[in-house]
Amino acid sequence: MRAIVLVPTLRTRNAAPGSGEPEKRPDANRLAEAVGLAGAINLEVAEALIVPVSAPRPSTLFGKGKMLEIEALIHSADAQLVIVDHPLTPVQQRNMETEWKVKVIDRTGLILEIFGRRASTKEGVLQVELAHLNYQRGRLVRSWTHLERQRGGGGFMGGPGETQIEADRRLLQERIVKLERELEQVRRTRQLHRSKRKKVPHPIVALVGYTNAGKSTLFNRITGAEVMAEDMLFATLDPTLRRMKLPHGATVILSDTVGFISDLPTHLVAAFRATLEEVIEADLILHVRDMADPDRSSQAADVEAILNSLGVGEIKPQRMLEVWNKVDLLEPDAAEALRARADSGEAIVVSALNGEGVDKLLAAVEERISGKLVTRTILLTAQQLPVMSWIYERGRVQNRVDHEDGSVELTAEFTVADDLDLDRQLGLGPKPEADESDN
Repeated sequence: MRAIVLVPTLRTRNAAPGSGEPEKRPDANRLAEAVGLAGAINLEVAEALIVPVSAPRPSTLFGKGKMLEIEALIHSADAQLVIVDHPLTPVQQRNMETEWKVKVIDRTGLILEIFGRRASTKEGVLQVELAHLNYQRGRLVRSWTHLERQRGGGGFMGGPGETQIEADRRLLQERIVKLERELEQVRRTRQLHRSKRKKVPHPIVALVGYTNAGKSTLFNRITGAEVMAEDMLFATLDPTLRRMKLPHGATVILSDTVGFISDLPTHLVAAFRATLEEVIEADLILHVRDMADPDRSSQAADVEAILNSLGVGEIKPQRMLEVWNKVDLLEPDAAEALRARADSGEAIVVSALNGEGVDKLLAAVEERISGKLVTRTILLTAQQLPVMSWIYERGRVQNRVDHEDGSVELTAEFTVADDLDLDRQLGLGPKPEADESDN
């Protein structure tokens, strides 16, 4: 299907520095993202343009002259669909379709369409359908007008009966209530699964980030999974969890979640709350950022806003680690400067594509989960050699010296917990306190 992408730019002031308001995103970046969203569902973008709007009209958003100009563009491009990268009221959408004689969808409708294509699990389908019905409830588009008008009965039961729009609204509401009940069962099931995981306590590490930041590629790189990962907005939708071992033997569960995007509809966030609860419950959140994207600062702000709305922002410093991805796409000087910035702060520079920095990331995750690492030199006598296999399994051996008397000297890194456990393995244990009665 051939489509035209329109990005309205309303004359609004930029946020003042330090005001706490989100900074206005560059129009060219908005246009590129809107075209990328259209490409995510295989639409052929015939034209893409920025449309200045000085005074938004309640009936059509655009002025009369601009409406005629866009109509001529639609006919010349032979387009069947117009995408307006801006929220449209039901009246605006209907009037545009009437005047242009093509299907019109806004940003929310486009995101819902992408999610509908991507959802593959029953849970994902339910969540997308609920969000879609809540979106349509105020619109009642033509997809519901095939329903016959219900008329009243005879006698004292008579009357005009339901009008078409009343019947449509009732059916929509009944379906929404049914979906909400099914999703409540999904939430209970997920809570049951989390309860079972807590009985065999493995920390949860969740990947979050702006769509197309490289989360799924990083997930595949770390776990060896085969989650769909393409250079495409919203390439994956349904969450994936994998158990994995960290370098020193600690086991964690890594969760790949749906990507976020600016102006994500609130009812879509609400519908996907059952999925996003995995993020709420996570012990550590890895915020994956595309550092090759010029709009990365605005994207990070959008992700943090959604996380705050989920209730995970209050303890962000303890639970979040930034992962600066796609360093392989930067120029050498820019990449080196980025690494220097990361070393002085709380971030890890990686390339999910070629594996650069992944070992450092896993070490940082282990430090956050298990505590700081301790370097220790151990001299194992011949009688203590059976402990060597435990040391190799739980620690990272840096040096080994075999002595002629059969003893082995090892230098290795351990987590604080494993360092204490090593004393027990060697039969050392904490020294008993002196009995005061002996004094």
